[in-house]
Amino acid sequence: MGYEASVLYRATKRLEEGRRRREEALARRRREIYAQLPRVREIDKELKGTVYQIIASSLRDGRDPGPSIQVIKDHNLSLQAERTRLLLQNGWGADALDEQPACPKCNDTGWVGARMCDCLKKLCGEEQIKELSKLLDLGEQSFETFSMDYYSPLPWPGEVMSPRENMEFIFDLCSNYARKFGRFKLRNLFLSGTPGLGKTFLSACIARTVSENGFSVVYDTAVNVFARFEEQKFARDKLDADEAKDETKRYLGCDLLILDDLGSELTTPFVQSALYTLVNSRLMAGKQTVISSNLTMTQVRQRYTPQISSRLEGEYRVLPFYGEDIRLQKKRDL
Repeated sequence: MGYEASVLYRATKRLEEGRRRREEALARRRREIYAQLPRVREIDKELKGTVYQIIASSLRDGRDPGPSIQVIKDHNLSLQAERTRLLLQNGWGADALDEQPACPKCNDTGWVGARMCDCLKKLCGEEQIKELSKLLDLGEQSFETFSMDYYSPLPWPGEVMSPRENMEFIFDLCSNYARKFGRFKLRNLFLSGTPGLGKTFLSACIARTVSENGFSVVYDTAVNVFARFEEQKFARDKLDADEAKDETKRYLGCDLLILDDLGSELTTPFVQSALYTLVNSRLMAGKQTVISSNLTMTQVRQRYTPQISSRLEGEYRVLPFYGEDIRLQKKRDL
């Protein structure tokens, strides 16, 4: 699992800013308490000195340092008790002068050993959602706000299930896919159907949930993705080529890629090659992908090479969307 460098940078910066604000608040509180209670300042100064006394006693030659160290410790505990009493008597908490990290697991560093702490994962998820929202409307789109009202419970020509029954099945599968990401039996989804049936909405729901669970998610349209592959290969300007290369690395390396509107691109031999590279590389690396398209699998076989269609049919669970265009229904309701 790896977040984009820009996402990790912004999340780490937020973590550091939070730590700095807490340190500044503690410094202000300490000044206020010391001004109000000079005795507390004296106690803190003396407590710091006891550390050096313990070290000196433990290093002293020719004598057992144990008794001396115990005396110092007892005195130390007495000072701490007096300090606590003064703070409580004057309306402060017993820990008012103690450093209190927001995350005790990592002490606000964001890492527990070599493992990213949950607090930093949460911030990365929030920053990633901001990034996703630039292309994908994540405002109110979640599994909780998804409505079945626009899917008819009546039979649909040529289909065994009604549009609502079909969508209830698709919704449950997509919800489980997102919430159990990495542990769900299905790894790749192909959302197929005409425009206005909720494919992009469900893609947004998946993106939000997977991102909030601490995985790296990249969303983009097929047109943009293949344009970046083309720029990487053919751009004359090195800066443009390097930027495109970074983008293609994102597409290949993220935990979940959501490729929207496959089939809207101009299908040139280069695009065919780029699509095969994208699909095959992610499969080989064990990375998961959700593709949405207006194409049926029959149209996929007609449009793309046998190698591509074979991988999409064999490695992706195809979810056919059908029913009446939701946008048209909403327009009629105005």
